[in-house]
Amino acid sequence: MRHLIDFDQMTLPEWQALYELGLRMRERPGDFAQSCAGKLVATLFYEPSTRTQLSFQAAALRLGAQVIGFSGTGGSSVAKGENLKDTVRTVANYVDAIVMRHPQEGAALAASLFSEVPVVNAGDGGHLHPTQTLTDLFTISLEKGRLSGLTVGICGDLLNGRTVHSLIKALVRFPGNRFVLISTPALRIPGYVRAVLQQTGTPFCEADTLEEAMGGLDILYMTRIQRERFESRQAYEREAGVYVLDAAKLALARQDLLVLHPLPKVDEITHEADADPRCRYFEQARNGMFIRMALLHTLLRQGRQTPPPPAHGAGRCTNPRCVTAAEPYLPALSHGTHCLYCDKETVL
Repeated sequence: MRHLIDFDQMTLPEWQALYELGLRMRERPGDFAQSCAGKLVATLFYEPSTRTQLSFQAAALRLGAQVIGFSGTGGSSVAKGENLKDTVRTVANYVDAIVMRHPQEGAALAASLFSEVPVVNAGDGGHLHPTQTLTDLFTISLEKGRLSGLTVGICGDLLNGRTVHSLIKALVRFPGNRFVLISTPALRIPGYVRAVLQQTGTPFCEADTLEEAMGGLDILYMTRIQRERFESRQAYEREAGVYVLDAAKLALARQDLLVLHPLPKVDEITHEADADPRCRYFEQARNGMFIRMALLHTLLRQGRQTPPPPAHGAGRCTNPRCVTAAEPYLPALSHGTHCLYCDKETVL
């Protein structure tokens, strides 16, 4: 594993090793306090973040590494028009790993094409968020003792929810899982995620309400309706507030239900529900620091490597949110009509 752009890049034995390392770090963090001393991590956050950015910074510091970077592009050369390739090639001269969040889908993959150091995808638009998935899997394993044979309800913005896409793509790799996808018709999962479910033969159904799904779930993964992904405020307001988890709905669920949320939450979980012991999203956020410690510990030991020339595909991605729309120098990477940057089937 050179970079972490998508959980799919990781073999299940690699995941198991990472999980076990994260457990040791959670139980005895002091044993690893100087394990990455002398290393430097760049956190390049083109989009706002609290948990992901701070947990990566905390993870690096707890390993004895140091951190540089930016939060927002206003004080960087990006504001002057510097392209992604030049930013990454420059920053890679100074550090041992780059953690990047970017509003364009496929930006992390694009960055990895030009970086001599490992690149970690900390969220690329509405596409993927693999380190949140590491956090989710780590928490599910701790709380449930397994990653297979689970009925997982996912509720909210399934169209734009990068955490949703990454989690589904990860959990289909473990046997016996099934999904209940709870959303409005306008926010159903995108085609490429639906194709993953169908191609792997993973059972799933779609529901319109939380009430009809609650009783059969092992896990409920709540997500917010993401205002920043909508083209207009009016479009957002048509979807906002439809799903709210409260005490009445939790009363319909089993006592061993596990409620997770990638955070931040806005109004989709009530303060009353926060007090329910089945709601474990703040513990989930803490777990994220330990699994990111394990990830950085693994990647920071790799050293520098000159990236190979990217193989060029054919065609042009027509997804306006794809990184290729803003960075036209990028090589075309596709498989048939499938764009390898953004996973959308929009290549001409």
